[in-house]
Amino acid sequence: MAESIPAESTREVSAREGYDLWSTTYDEADNPLVKLEGPVVEAALGEVAGLKILDLGCGTGRHSLRLAGAGAEVTAMDFSEGMLAKAREKALGRIDFVVGDLHQRLPFEDEAFDRVICCLVFDHIRDVAGVLSEMRRVCRLDGFILITTLHPAMLLTGVQARFTDAATGEKVLLESVQNQVSDYVNASVAAALRIRSMSEYFVDDALTARSPNAEKYAGWPLLLTMTFDLA
Repeated sequence: MAESIPAESTREVSAREGYDLWSTTYDEADNPLVKLEGPVVEAALGEVAGLKILDLGCGTGRHSLRLAGAGAEVTAMDFSEGMLAKAREKALGRIDFVVGDLHQRLPFEDEAFDRVICCLVFDHIRDVAGVLSEMRRVCRLDGFILITTLHPAMLLTGVQARFTDAATGEKVLLESVQNQVSDYVNASVAAALRIRSMSEYFVDDALTARSPNAEKYAGWPLLLTMTFDLA
């Protein structure tokens, strides 16, 4: 998760460098955004047994592992070698991991997957329409696409992905892009996708009970999710 921190106590790095550094402690933090988003993704995807699912920006494998455990055939991609190393340790060979950058053409055949997901990544994406177009290309026509992201309202307040470097104690900010809700809507139109649903999730008492770090964001919209059909 992220919070506003005095500039003198921070350093900003690229998203790739940041996630490589963060990978050693990512799973240990009390991250309210992750805790809020997990059940939302599970409900949106529903029954997945037998489906081919592509998890883009898979990180340490939090969604991929659950989906594989539920019977899906999972391919997971990330550009951070550090995050992928952590995911591989936990997956025990059940998932096909691929190193790749979302700002480049995806290394997959057309219509290869029943579901394509990209979770908590789009606040680092410069070309939203380009990424959505590639997600569309590799998704089967009767499938659907799911994205989740840090709510744009949080980015406007100066909040962005950050963590504390375990080695130095320094606050590290990951390079972020202030994509707005309209950017996602316009990008979906450009990618010839049809919006099935758009939902915003606020920090409430239920979340603060599970994640003490969420209390500072009480009442704020923390998560934006969108699902898209191809036709």
